[in-house]
Amino acid sequence: MKVLIVDDSEIIREAISTWIKGSDIEIVGKAVNGQEAVEMVRQRKPDLVTLDITMPEMDGLTALEQIIKINPRVKVIIVSALAAKETALKAIKMGAVSYLVKPFTQAELREVFDEVREDS
Repeated sequence: MKVLIVDDSEIIREAISTWIKGSDIEIVGKAVNGQEAVEMVRQRKPDLVTLDITMPEMDGLTALEQIIKINPRVKVIIVSALAAKETALKAIKMGAVSYLVKPFTQAELREVFDEVREDS
């Protein structure tokens, strides 16, 4: 499974990268904003994207909309400090498959990640 990690925080990008490592996981890129994410989705064709909401250049919801247009089958997990239910519901309606609120533990990330992979 090819994974793209999108977050403006290097700490979060590295934590996700470290915590999801597995024999069938290939991290195909790490983007710092939505604009980079959209380009990487076009070029690297990930199966799954972890996507922050609040980022410079292009926010996560705008990027989500474009990512889904590029590849409607890509699985997107929203990973954000914005815990508002409205934001989560909007992201799910737009095509995200799951939502994880920061801060999160390694176990929480693995659980959401495994659920999404099982549904593939």
